[in-house]
Amino acid sequence: MASTTHLPFSPLLSLSKNPIEKSKTLVYFTRPRISVKTHATGTDLVGDFGARDPFPAEIASNFGDKVLGNVDTEHKILIPTAAALSISQQQCTPISHLQQPMPEDEAKKMLFKVLGWRLIHEEGGIKLQGLWKLRDFKCAVELINRICRVVESTGHFPTLHLEQPNQVRAELWTSSIGGLSMNDFIVAAKIDEIKTSDLVPRKRVWA
Repeated sequence: MASTTHLPFSPLLSLSKNPIEKSKTLVYFTRPRISVKTHATGTDLVGDFGARDPFPAEIASNFGDKVLGNVDTEHKILIPTAAALSISQQQCTPISHLQQPMPEDEAKKMLFKVLGWRLIHEEGGIKLQGLWKLRDFKCAVELINRICRVVESTGHFPTLHLEQPNQVRAELWTSSIGGLSMNDFIVAAKIDEIKTSDLVPRKRVWA
């Protein structure tokens, strides 16, 4: 017995199951429709779509030893740790004035996790600095407003400078410890995610 169903073309195709008969489904791609032909192969529900418990004979055959894992494998849902998350998804934490600043070699490694930032030595400590060249004065002001909205909830704020008519300079450091902390890189990563494509100078296209 065979039945044919014509469906409008779609990249997503759900295969429905027959509640009475075991079936296998063949999918034929045609233009502009998809034809699905279902051929009945039995009257039981064994092998229908979905998971089932193994039969006693299957357990006795130790089939679970032949695949990765085992029938008594313990499955756990692990909650991602802060180290596994992108630093832009992490939250700033209070910094004690007794905490030591981040060493320069560690700060250089952290630079690989942010975009367009560099280390500068200033006032006896290390700072993070970012520069943006915008299209005009209004775009520079708009970028400063976007940065303020993003960092407002972090409680850790950069020093922002509007230079020339269209350049923005941001500096990050933790003043309470006189150097860099993880909070500075977290805020830098959050700033990296700000959309700036509509603010930067348009590229000239030659015909």
